[in-house]
Amino acid sequence: MRHLALAAALALLPAASQAAAPGQWHQTARDIYKQAIEIPTVEGRKGTNAALAEALKARFVAAGITDATVRPYADTAALVVRWPAAGKASAKPIMLMAHMDVVEALPADWSVTDPFKLVEKDGYFYGRGTSDDKQGVVAVTTALLQLKAEGFRPTRDIIVLFTGDEETAGEGARLAANEWPEFKGLEYGLNADGGGGGFRKDGSPLGFGLQTAEKTYVSYSFTTRNPGGHSSQPRPDNAIYQLADALKRLETHRFQPALNETTRAYFTERAKQEKGPLGDAMRRWLADEKDGAAADAIEASEEEVGRTRTRCVATRLAGGHADNALPQTARATVNCRILPGVDPSVIEAELKALAGPLVEVATSDPGTPTPASPLRPDVVRAYTAAVHARHPGSPIIPQMSTGATDGLFFRAVGVPVYGVDGAWGVVPDDDRAHGKDERLAVKALYDNVDHWHAMISALAGK
Repeated sequence: MRHLALAAALALLPAASQAAAPGQWHQTARDIYKQAIEIPTVEGRKGTNAALAEALKARFVAAGITDATVRPYADTAALVVRWPAAGKASAKPIMLMAHMDVVEALPADWSVTDPFKLVEKDGYFYGRGTSDDKQGVVAVTTALLQLKAEGFRPTRDIIVLFTGDEETAGEGARLAANEWPEFKGLEYGLNADGGGGGFRKDGSPLGFGLQTAEKTYVSYSFTTRNPGGHSSQPRPDNAIYQLADALKRLETHRFQPALNETTRAYFTERAKQEKGPLGDAMRRWLADEKDGAAADAIEASEEEVGRTRTRCVATRLAGGHADNALPQTARATVNCRILPGVDPSVIEAELKALAGPLVEVATSDPGTPTPASPLRPDVVRAYTAAVHARHPGSPIIPQMSTGATDGLFFRAVGVPVYGVDGAWGVVPDDDRAHGKDERLAVKALYDNVDHWHAMISALAGK
């Protein structure tokens, strides 16, 4: 799931994307992209992720990267590729991550095209997964194929993980992080499902995010129970009303704001860009992270929701069993995105206190705290150089995702992960992941291939 909108000036986009025919490797990327988009790797369409994984495996093997395995699990599959170091490895392996699966898309909902047919129009590629995250799969794959063809000799093992259920259960990443032997002893991971850049419509840069943290995902149930009775004789202790009262308290509740290395660096950079009241709030909060009023002012901005604190919200609701009966049970699902490093049990205790004694609060999966990854100088340096080669002077901003990616499973077991994708688009026009008419600028795909080529060369070469 991508959490930073992508980049470049809208006025320049068509001209830039049509300036020249794609070169050999850009054409290869387009061919793989078309194949990937047109395999509908959606939950419930069995065999589709395995089909895409087999197609990608065939390309790696044909290129001479032969240690490639399609690994079935649950109802889907992952692709695992190892390109071993040439000679004795000079450092621990690094992992390159992306996900092949996408969310469902209905043709009737789209105005441009069948979402599972790649269409190029007005400087854009349209199709489900064009931004989230098949462009990442394609860019990483193409960059590796190009490096192999150029005679690149990696100085460390490069391990590729393309999962098939990031959008749903995340079981592939959990298995890889905890059980699959290829992923033991990693130094760090580079995630194509994080990072990326953003520009305003006028071409001014918002910057490129380097994702080093993401929130922990935990869902809780709020349940009220009651003896019920006939609807003609209402009770004072109605289960639905009691649940509604608890949810209203949740609506206005604010958890304690807090900064970590990633968010402090993020807001330090953002405070330089924002000159009005939002910028003032950022500067006040940086000076005192306990300033709840300043954090609230930041959260009031649509762009910054969820970046200052843990957030919990009701997402599902059910109650009662008949139109003419008082409800015996009412239940809500409350989804929380918990700040890195915060134990979910602490949030559960706070929710129980908030909900009160008449509401049961429970979870089927307590979640695992995921600490922020340290800002490694070598990764920051490589990402900055790769971005600036295509977008000179664009700010590089450490980023905490408010959602979650496969990276959280590796952070949970102590493997740092960095979202370092190089794709871009216009904010907010191109922020369409999971939505109608998802798209990516043609040039953004080709730039991302070159970006990953530079990243891999810098971090796995001499």
